Amino acid sequence: MPLSDQERIAAHKQHVRMVELWRALQPLKSTVSFMNTGAHPDDEISEMLAAIGLRDGIALSYACANRGEGGQNDIGTEATENLGVLRTAEMEKACDVLNMRMYWLSENAEDDIFDFGFSKSGVETLGKWGHQRTLKRFVEIIRQERPDIISPTFLNIPGQHGHHRAMTQAAFEVMKAAADPDFPDVDLPCWTVKKLYLPAWSGAGGAYDDEVPPPPATLEFDGNGEEDVTGWSWAQIGEQSRAFHKTQGMGRWRNYSTNNAWPLHLAESTVGTEEQSLSDNLPCDLSELASFAGAPVLAALLDKAHDHCLDAIEAFPNRAMIGAAAAQALKLVRKAQEECPEAARDEVLHRLQRKELQLAKVLELSEGIVASLRLSQDQLKRGDTAEITFECNRDAVRYELDLPDGWSVQEGRVQVSADAATSDPYPAIYRPDVLQAPCAKLQFTSHGVEVETRLAFEVEPVVLPSHVVELDEANFVLNSALAGRSLSVAVSGNASGLSLDVPDGWQVHSNGGDFQLTLPDDVADGLYELPILQDGEPAHTVHVVSYPHVSQRVRVTAATIRVCVVEARLAAQRVGYVGSGNDRVGKWLSDIGADVVELTVGELSAQRLQELDTLVIGIFAFRNRQDLHDGIEEIHDWVKAGGRLITLYHRPWDRWDADKLPLKRLEIGSPSLRWRVTDENAEVRYLNPQHALLNQPNAIGDEDWANWHKERGLYFAKSWNEAYEPLLEMADPDEAPHQGILLSGAFGQGQHIHTSLILHHQMEKLVPGAFRLMANLISNGSGEGETSQKAEALEVS
Repeated sequence: MPLSDQERIAAHKQHVRMVELWRALQPLKSTVSFMNTGAHPDDEISEMLAAIGLRDGIALSYACANRGEGGQNDIGTEATENLGVLRTAEMEKACDVLNMRMYWLSENAEDDIFDFGFSKSGVETLGKWGHQRTLKRFVEIIRQERPDIISPTFLNIPGQHGHHRAMTQAAFEVMKAAADPDFPDVDLPCWTVKKLYLPAWSGAGGAYDDEVPPPPATLEFDGNGEEDVTGWSWAQIGEQSRAFHKTQGMGRWRNYSTNNAWPLHLAESTVGTEEQSLSDNLPCDLSELASFAGAPVLAALLDKAHDHCLDAIEAFPNRAMIGAAAAQALKLVRKAQEECPEAARDEVLHRLQRKELQLAKVLELSEGIVASLRLSQDQLKRGDTAEITFECNRDAVRYELDLPDGWSVQEGRVQVSADAATSDPYPAIYRPDVLQAPCAKLQFTSHGVEVETRLAFEVEPVVLPSHVVELDEANFVLNSALAGRSLSVAVSGNASGLSLDVPDGWQVHSNGGDFQLTLPDDVADGLYELPILQDGEPAHTVHVVSYPHVSQRVRVTAATIRVCVVEARLAAQRVGYVGSGNDRVGKWLSDIGADVVELTVGELSAQRLQELDTLVIGIFAFRNRQDLHDGIEEIHDWVKAGGRLITLYHRPWDRWDADKLPLKRLEIGSPSLRWRVTDENAEVRYLNPQHALLNQPNAIGDEDWANWHKERGLYFAKSWNEAYEPLLEMADPDEAPHQGILLSGAFGQGQHIHTSLILHHQMEKLVPGAFRLMANLISNGSGEGETSQKAEALEVS
């Protein structure tokens, strides 16, 4: 939906003209460019980058391997590709704060360069991504952006995430490959990166555990100090950028006393090793560019342009004087581009083209131009039209829409043709200084100079397919151990002409657009995928990513119903579920036939506990649910009176108190790299094969550990009181086995089970074994009359 007035006011407050003008002036100081490289969104070194870019004026970019599809989600239930869409949007917003260009090695959701889950090996990572494919894409990025400096965030050493290690290895390889004219299949001019810096600090922490020390520092980048116009420290501004990574819980308060110095190790250089700053031995500004590039014919022009750039900076906050100086600098920069000798074009033109963009932005702000652009609707199906509204506080400003293929403008309306492409939720490039279509080109004259800048839509419009089906749920599980064989698929929106392609023997009835599925009594266990058609054509579903901190995104996929038929026997149970919005375990337990009560804040009490046989606490819940902490003693009493408590995996920083939250001490391991099994096919060994949790009411066998997704588990227990019995053992290749995976302890008449298997994720992926194992966890040991017996015991206690 278009922004409401209140939302427009809130957005307008974020744009303070004088702050934006101040920041637009700083890049006029420099002609150097710095590319940070990493594996995931949020790997960028935000606090250092803030000082490099916003203070020193060095042009920033970030090259990132994948979209973080294998990560966790602190704010919602998006996972894998949908999480990648959300994290892509977050990364772009983080770039906006730093005025940083963004390049992705993964170009779409089907790309092999995917966040397949945690890895401990760079070799394994490049094997899955495709070593040559990874290097080729990296070469394309380097040749397109042309950075002087590249700097990986992490070291390629044991104890680091394999994705980090792979990107650091690739940084060394790309330094040579990008300059190699014989590198295959990249039709872009060669580029020589001048310097490669490694971090001279340890990457160890809550997640990683570097096994060797970092290299010695050859340079210390001093990022201390404050921005004059806001008074914020560079570290604080860096955290303002990081705070957009909400799915990963990023953003930390930094006091003004926070040290923001960064030791760097110059690992490779083509311009010499004697230096005292990042820009040494590089063309620091326009006045040094002609000499560096061997183009003396440009020296006078660029010297004068540099002087005018300095005049513009020194004139702040006088907008008229800033504009006059910037206009003169822009004239000279354009003239230098026209007169640049052929031999110097590779080193000069891209720097001058960027300088032209920077000066144009300064002139827009110095003129005081404020413009907005929006459509009457921001989700357009093929064939739709929408009214354009353009507002500007300067009559002399003209605008022209820059639209994707298949879009057109007719009589003040945008029209989307029947063959227009649907919007890309995984754009391969994001450049805040050169917005891509759809956007507007603003054209105006400033101090006699013609200028063009770009303006984004208030809400980025997206194109949807013609046949869109809205499904309340696309994934279903049917428990063949129960009598029922029916499923209801709720369809909303335009449901006319819909049909569902089902296997022989399945019955489909349509009821007001909804489908009622009846499966045969002898349906075989397995995963079934049922395409939806509309008027005989494939229909599509749309996942809308809409959070207040990011721009709107949609991911379009084929409309398909997935049904997992699994035999998961259950004993009669009354199950309470306490979650924090990060998993859907309560839903999945209900779907396999459990009697589930989802306990929201304020509903967890001793009286409610008496009504339950089992209480399941979802992932991260102790972090977000204060009522769990407030009521932990009552929960413990309930367990001792005969209740069964199941805690799913938590991280140490999820307010997990090893001595207070479990019935007896149970410590979660850290760093997480040491306490996880990333091989989703790792062999599982039973430490007590006869234990009821592995046998009742379902015998958990080898088939239940097959076809797992991403990994086995993480944040395993490191140590535990002898009251807990470990039931499983597993390991990644060439590593010692873990046992803190599934722990069961008897306490009074009840039981506490803690597991770090990622069962919530496996159920989302419709892995049959996850449903059968969860059925055992909530069913084991139950019997008739147990609920009333627990109630009596609680009253006595």
